[in-house]
Amino acid sequence: MKQHTDIVARSCFYQLRQLRSVRSSLTLEALRTVVQAFVISRVDYCNAVLYGVAVQVTRRLQAVLHAAARLITGARLHEHITPTLRDTLHWLPVAQRIEYKVAIMAFNCVRGTCPAYFRDVCRPVSTVAGRAGLRSASNNDLVVPRCRGKRYGPRSLRISAPSVWNNLPVDLRSNTISREQFCRGLKTCLFNRAYVLHAGGAFVNFAERAPTN
Repeated sequence: MKQHTDIVARSCFYQLRQLRSVRSSLTLEALRTVVQAFVISRVDYCNAVLYGVAVQVTRRLQAVLHAAARLITGARLHEHITPTLRDTLHWLPVAQRIEYKVAIMAFNCVRGTCPAYFRDVCRPVSTVAGRAGLRSASNNDLVVPRCRGKRYGPRSLRISAPSVWNNLPVDLRSNTISREQFCRGLKTCLFNRAYVLHAGGAFVNFAERAPTN
């Protein structure tokens, strides 16, 4: 996957260089829309396949988000970019963007709106004989299949989707909420996980350890 992310990052940085030349001719909202269309969409495209990869693999994609945020807001290279990502742009780090995509796929499987070849990926605990009375069944948990390998097995959708789903708050797994409510609550949940408030009052984004360029 490292070769794949390097190619995506190289393409994104090329687009950012092109946009930098016309930045002065665009309004803030126009620039943000163009960056979203030409750069962020490339970072998010099929990013579910990156679930479970090492941080070193996705570091270049996080650097793309940092560069895009600096282009939009005009933040200088030496300035911390986390406050910009959190307070101004409200962007999730790459790790949470990947988890967001997997959670959406799990939601579609649970609600039966996924493609036919994904319908058997997520199996509710309540449908398993002898487990319908468990607390996990009442919480709308999904069955996490066992896998032999620890390197590639947990990255498959059959395992990653139930794992991500079971790690969400119970209210997000309710059958009564709409897709719009789920997406909004999911982003809030992942946003809170990404930006941790320490006792000293300083927010820390662990993804910012990646280089900014």
